[in-house]
Amino acid sequence: MREKIYLTLAVLCVLYGLMVMMTNSGTWFFAVWFVMAAGFGFLFICARAGVWTKLPFVCKGVFLAVVAAGILTVGITGFCIASEYRAKGEKNLDAVIVLGAQVREWGPSIVLRYRLDTAAAYLKENPDTVCIVTGAQGYNEPWTEAKGMADYLIGCGIEEDRIILEEKATSTVENIFYSKEFLDPENDRVGIITNNFHMFRALHIAKRQGIRNLCGIASPSGPIYVPNNVLREMMGIVKDFAAGNLA
Repeated sequence: MREKIYLTLAVLCVLYGLMVMMTNSGTWFFAVWFVMAAGFGFLFICARAGVWTKLPFVCKGVFLAVVAAGILTVGITGFCIASEYRAKGEKNLDAVIVLGAQVREWGPSIVLRYRLDTAAAYLKENPDTVCIVTGAQGYNEPWTEAKGMADYLIGCGIEEDRIILEEKATSTVENIFYSKEFLDPENDRVGIITNNFHMFRALHIAKRQGIRNLCGIASPSGPIYVPNNVLREMMGIVKDFAAGNLA
């Protein structure tokens, strides 16, 4: 029975990794699914060969401890993500910060388009709020993410003079850090607009950097890619927690 489970998981990881790869998201994170497939394939081979019964007790204990630590980490980070997954924000904020993601010549990536559509809807409902779009130009992008985002919002009917471009940031930490130059972090009421799976980390990075009056405005994300996005975000939470970036 275990052999069938391992083999099935290996095949599913390969197929899902291929699907994510074909989205051309601009990152290499899809490779994680192939690594996981290799891991399940290795477990399949070990199960067929009866390796588990031959392992010393200490090796079994170490393996089970690693698995338990992984499950605990997934549980904690998953709870963190869920805690801000449906953040709805507040009306009439002084500013909103829209976090960048991959842009192409034909426009924003799927993930970024969700953020921008949410931003456009909010800005139309709250005409006194200004918008900071943040993101530098990656090696595989035709222009800065901020420019691509501004162009999209203008195309949605948002006035150009309400949009502030921040074009230096290459990470979520930098998105917040450089966007603060256009704010009064002590007094301005600020909203962070990003995808639901990313909201917890973005808010806690912003709190760590001293933005006091803060709320999140969560945009959706494609349901098919939720496993990939959530897994990546779990790793991001662990990384930023270890680096001291989270409040």
